[in-house]
Amino acid sequence: MNKADLINAMAEKAGLSKADSKKALDGFISAVTKALSKGDKVSLVGFGSFSVAKRAARTGINPATKKAIKIPAKKVAKFKAGAELAGAVAK
Repeated sequence: MNKADLINAMAEKAGLSKADSKKALDGFISAVTKALSKGDKVSLVGFGSFSVAKRAARTGINPATKKAIKIPAKKVAKFKAGAELAGAVAK
């Protein structure tokens, strides 16, 4: 499912127009992005939570040259599924 498919599904389920569904999805993405960029956690009970994790610097291998390379530390976005979502996927 891509963004357009998600917008269509949201419009159908919520009884909204596609334009309103697009605005709602864009607003959600913007709000989550802003919260994560500040280092906050976004929790949606039953669905899951978005958070920021720190990844330590490490040594990797360039597959083309087989030489060791340094991979710098960075922050990454994480998503952990909630119990209801995990249970629905497991069925």
